[in-house]
Amino acid sequence: MSRPAVHPVEPPPLIDGRNDVVPPRRVRMKDVQGMPGTSTGLALRLCQVIFSVISLTVMATTSDFPSVTAFRYLVAAVGLQSLWSLSLAMIDVYALCVKRSLRNPALITIYAIGDGITSTLTFAAACACAGITVLISNDLNRCDINHCKRFMSATAMAFIKWLNRLKGNYRRAEQGSPQLVKVT
Repeated sequence: MSRPAVHPVEPPPLIDGRNDVVPPRRVRMKDVQGMPGTSTGLALRLCQVIFSVISLTVMATTSDFPSVTAFRYLVAAVGLQSLWSLSLAMIDVYALCVKRSLRNPALITIYAIGDGITSTLTFAAACACAGITVLISNDLNRCDINHCKRFMSATAMAFIKWLNRLKGNYRRAEQGSPQLVKVT
């Protein structure tokens, strides 16, 4: 029959010759502005949702957007962007409500990859729509029978959404737990 062994534990090292001073705690990386789970990150996500929804709504309310492939591509790209940003905003709200910081490296990697994909799609769609809008308004001079102002505003909202994404850069936490870290 085996019995548990008791191993002696050494007292903590003396600091400045006194044992009453507590050694410093492990240093954690501070929250970066725009990081998932912070109020700034939530604000950036909500701005992305707002601009994506405005672009989607403006483009979808025109009667002749299905006639041009670039406009259909913009509607699909900002629709995907709206869903992605809204779902991540809900995760940020949850993290703020339970006072947790999202420092999981795998989660931040998924955020970064998803943001990169949706941002690239939105930027490509906005560039294509800008080219078609310039073609319609300047080269063909057919703005009177098309919805050029609506197309231009939807394209501008897509570009603003993309610029907003550039502000929300993520940095992987080099220190800290791989799980959700309790914020105190």
